[in-house]
Amino acid sequence: MEDTKQRILEKSLELFSAKGYDAVSVGEIAKAVGIKAPSLYNHFPSKQAIFDAILETTSAHYQKDTAEISVHVQDSQKDIPVFSHISEELLVEKVRQIFLYSLHDKTISQFRRMMTLEQFRSPKFAELLSKRYVDWMISYHAGIFRALVANGELRNEDPDTLAWMYVSPIIVLLSICDRQPEREAESLEKLDAHVKLFFRTFNIVGGEK
Repeated sequence: MEDTKQRILEKSLELFSAKGYDAVSVGEIAKAVGIKAPSLYNHFPSKQAIFDAILETTSAHYQKDTAEISVHVQDSQKDIPVFSHISEELLVEKVRQIFLYSLHDKTISQFRRMMTLEQFRSPKFAELLSKRYVDWMISYHAGIFRALVANGELRNEDPDTLAWMYVSPIIVLLSICDRQPEREAESLEKLDAHVKLFFRTFNIVGGEK
């Protein structure tokens, strides 16, 4: 039963990311899974319930994988030691790891594509996209920068403004790669240059990790 439930989530996300949430019916999901529509309701009471489960499992998937590269992303307090006195080279490496993971992990990339499609059709999805891919990223990095400023490791600038300056180019580069995969190498070069410039501009103490 768990295997069927997982297949429902996987096929639903695949369809949602290709056609959009509203355009996909429960019957279409059931057909893709290889079961009858009534059988699908034994696992999920509605399409909305499927989406809610995708949201939950995708978040857990992301947290587990990013924790393995010592960046929790969801909790800035846990990651402050990771970034305290970090070297420029290690910072570039960690940002690249997160960027490439976000770009190429099938579940994460399909979820982002689905949300990108739906943002123009539903205010609810637009709000969720902003919250998940902008607001929490700004909040997370502002928390990191606030601690580093307090420790005297970053220039004494507003942490929220620093977070916007740091995160915005990364979001733009990720969206470029989503639309034009052939520009990945170029985007990675720009990503590295951005991280290095930010580090050299605002870092005070430097140091080796």
